[in-house]
Amino acid sequence: MRTLLLAVMMPAALFSQTEPEIGSEAAPKMNIVKTNVTAYAFRNVNLTYERIINKRFSVSVGYGTVAKGGIPFSNSFIKDTEFEDIEISQSHFTIEPRIYLGQGYGKGFYFAPYYRHTTFDAENVVLDVDFSGDTVPMSISGQAKGNSAGLMVGAQWFLGKTDSWVLDFWIAGGHYGGGKGDFRARSPRALTPAEQAELKTEIEDLDIPFVEYTVATDANGANINVDGPWAGVRSGLSLGYRF
Repeated sequence: MRTLLLAVMMPAALFSQTEPEIGSEAAPKMNIVKTNVTAYAFRNVNLTYERIINKRFSVSVGYGTVAKGGIPFSNSFIKDTEFEDIEISQSHFTIEPRIYLGQGYGKGFYFAPYYRHTTFDAENVVLDVDFSGDTVPMSISGQAKGNSAGLMVGAQWFLGKTDSWVLDFWIAGGHYGGGKGDFRARSPRALTPAEQAELKTEIEDLDIPFVEYTVATDANGANINVDGPWAGVRSGLSLGYRF
C-alpha cells in the first residue's frame, strides 16, 4: 500500500516543482490592469489590460482617449498662427505582444512590437484668405485615421508584500505607418468661381511636409483629402494592479 501511494504521489510532486515562482507565490498572477499616469498631463485617459501567457510572452490591449481641447503646452509654439485656436480630440487602440527577458512572467526587461490605430479630429483651424483686399476667414475641420506598427522597450516591476502592484516603465518606443483624412474649409460667404480657383491655389501652396493632399472647391469652401505617413513616439510610466 505504501508503495502504491508513493507511485501515485510522485508525479504530482514532480509537477508541482515545475510550477514557476515569483517572489513567494506558488503560481504567478496572470492578469494586469494599468494606466499610463504621465499621459494624463496631455488629457489622455487610458487603460491597458495585459494577459501573461507564459514565462516569456504576454499580450496587452490598450485604449486611450483625449477629450476635445487645445493642444497641450502649445502656447509658445503656435501663437499667432492659423492653429492658434485649434481644438483637437483623439483616440487610439493598441495591440502589443511582449517578450520578457530575465525573470519573466510579466516582470523585468522586455521588448514589444505593437500595432496602433489612431483617430484624430481637429476643428477651428482658421485660414485667412485674401481675395483682392477682402480677407475671408476659412474655418477648417475634419478627421484623420492612421494605422501604424512599431517597437517599444521597457521594464516592469512588481511591488508590495504580495507583488500585486505594478510599475511599468516605457523606456522608448516609436511607430510608423500611413493615414488618411478628410477636412472641410468653410467660407462665411458664397465664393465666386474666381475666388474658388484662388482658394484652391492658396491651400495647395501650404507647406505641409511629407503629406500629399488634393483640394476640390465649391461656392461654400473646399474639401481637402489628405494621404500621407503616420508616425509617433511612446514613453511614460504606468501604474497597475496584478491579479
